Amino acid sequence: MARTPATAAAKTLWYDRPRYVFVEFCVEDSRDVKVHLDDHRVQFSCRSADGAELRNEIEFYARVNSKDSQNKRSDRSITLFVRKLKDKVPWPRLTKEEFKPAWLSVDFDNWRDWEGDEEVEAAMVEQYAELLQKVTPKVEPPAMDDLDDDL
Repeated sequence: MARTPATAAAKTLWYDRPRYVFVEFCVEDSRDVKVHLDDHRVQFSCRSADGAELRNEIEFYARVNSKDSQNKRSDRSITLFVRKLKDKVPWPRLTKEEFKPAWLSVDFDNWRDWEGDEEVEAAMVEQYAELLQKVTPKVEPPAMDDLDDDL
């Protein structure tokens, strides 16, 4: 009887900004990525390059605006730009619970005191939005029914 591999959590980094919380699920060459975001939590799942199933569920420290949030997949990770419901209110942690899961860490490379840092954040979000627009959606191939059948 074949055993199915146990589900693990993806290593996750986060940092806080005046309007957004950034959450990065660190999975290289991810497949079957699913991100379900509502105003209170995010449910994330995918398969890693070696086929392992990864799942994370995070109940946020505070309510967010899920309709004004985005995510971006790259070869190395899946990044969420989660819009805070209340701007300029710092989050001391990402999760509602006071304990920190072993798979969750602060992204100290991007963490900083953001008082007066709104211009930097706006530029960063705009840059990612431009990247998202450059990705062209997959569309159906054009109909070829107008070609002559008499070749």
